[in-house]
Amino acid sequence: MDSLIFDESFVKSKLFECNSPSRISLKDKFFTSSAVLFSIIPYEDQPYKLILIHRSNRGTRHKGEMSFPGGKFEENEDISLKDTALRETEEEIGVSRENIKIIGCLNDFPTMTKYIITPFVAIIDKNQKLTKQESEVQRIIKIPINFFTSKTHFREQAVDVNGNKFPVFYFNYLDTENKKTYTVWGATAYMIVTFLETLYGFTPSELGLKRFKLEKIKDLKEYIKYRDKITKQF
Repeated sequence: MDSLIFDESFVKSKLFECNSPSRISLKDKFFTSSAVLFSIIPYEDQPYKLILIHRSNRGTRHKGEMSFPGGKFEENEDISLKDTALRETEEEIGVSRENIKIIGCLNDFPTMTKYIITPFVAIIDKNQKLTKQESEVQRIIKIPINFFTSKTHFREQAVDVNGNKFPVFYFNYLDTENKKTYTVWGATAYMIVTFLETLYGFTPSELGLKRFKLEKIKDLKEYIKYRDKITKQF
């Protein structure tokens, strides 16, 4: 792949405006509305990086996972899903909304754990101090985009879910600072792959399987039982 130096005009041209009628926007009473900040750190002389967090072991559905800053829409705190993404980012990595530049959105997509995620793509300055939320975040990790564009780092599985093949993408990233390996998988990995496909036409998957659409997910039984079965194979 050619240069991965961040070009804001190019990236914006490939994304949806967040209120565009062309963007897939989903809403369903059986799903929890949520938002994440697909956070980009640009550099002048090297590939840009993505900011991900290693979540704490609190909670039930997404504990210990790698994700973008974000969370569920809170009616008493958020006017919009954009507010959700900005509020959660400030809480989880300590960056105020005044220091975040949103440049577009990806399509909404439903998860097997009954969330609908709205991804807001944003720029955060390389000199911005990042401070983790001690109760929710174990570690903040900056991963170069060219890690994700290397097919040698990409893995995929076809998981049987009620007789249907469901794709699970994952990347194992070695943090050179603490020598630990972090697995980026599930919705977060799929979001990154979708971003790469949208911007660069780069498709690492060879199985060609598509994630289930909203209506199909609604018909499934509880998905969480498949989680341990999947992660044991990473």
